[in-house]
Amino acid sequence: MEQVYTRDLLIPPSACDFDGRLSYPGAFSVFMDLATEHAELLGVGLAAMRAKSRFWLTVKTRIVYYDRPSISEAVQLLTWPEKPGPLRFNRSYEMRRDGALLVAGRTEWAVLNTETGALARSTDVLPEGLEYVRGSALDSGYARVPERFEEIAPFCEYRVRATDIDVGGHMNNAAYPRALFSALSSGEIRAQKIRSVDLIFRAPCFEGDTLRFYRNARDGGTDYRMARGGETVLLARVE
Repeated sequence: MEQVYTRDLLIPPSACDFDGRLSYPGAFSVFMDLATEHAELLGVGLAAMRAKSRFWLTVKTRIVYYDRPSISEAVQLLTWPEKPGPLRFNRSYEMRRDGALLVAGRTEWAVLNTETGALARSTDVLPEGLEYVRGSALDSGYARVPERFEEIAPFCEYRVRATDIDVGGHMNNAAYPRALFSALSSGEIRAQKIRSVDLIFRAPCFEGDTLRFYRNARDGGTDYRMARGGETVLLARVE
């Protein structure tokens, strides 16, 4: 049973941006796909979890960009689960080219018991015999984004579409960064010279929901808030 899962990838055009490089939200999609593949190999994929009335929930994600690859570049992907806590799981990711680190990430997960609504304990989820030989791919922790957007007007609205919805019936976690970056112009994205993106998921969204986007400039970057009415559904920090 391998803790670290690796595979090769040619960067697909569909994951690239207007500069012909892996887009910032595209990295989230690549890493989430990778996590899904490894979960299947570990016996904790979608079908296996559904059979036990369980569902993976994404809590937080942080991605650091060192050198985004271009269209059709050959890269190696790596992912591994870190040693879990009682109720929370962390998974690390790396994207490398000839050994050089291009993009690294980390996601915090929880597992929901869909029958009881309670969180499942890690000892009841991951397979026995899995050895945790690697720590985190990131030295820095997840950002803490304050919800201090009271006097800031929204700069964009987004209606959740059918194409945002996953098999769980709610907005897919990789759809949030796509929606966030779709609210920015190419000039704004270029000007930010982005090094890292943090997402903190607060509430599920569903088809037809209208989300309002707020932003608050800070030293070194920008904080974002997605809200449905007065409810925060996502906080983000872009540095």
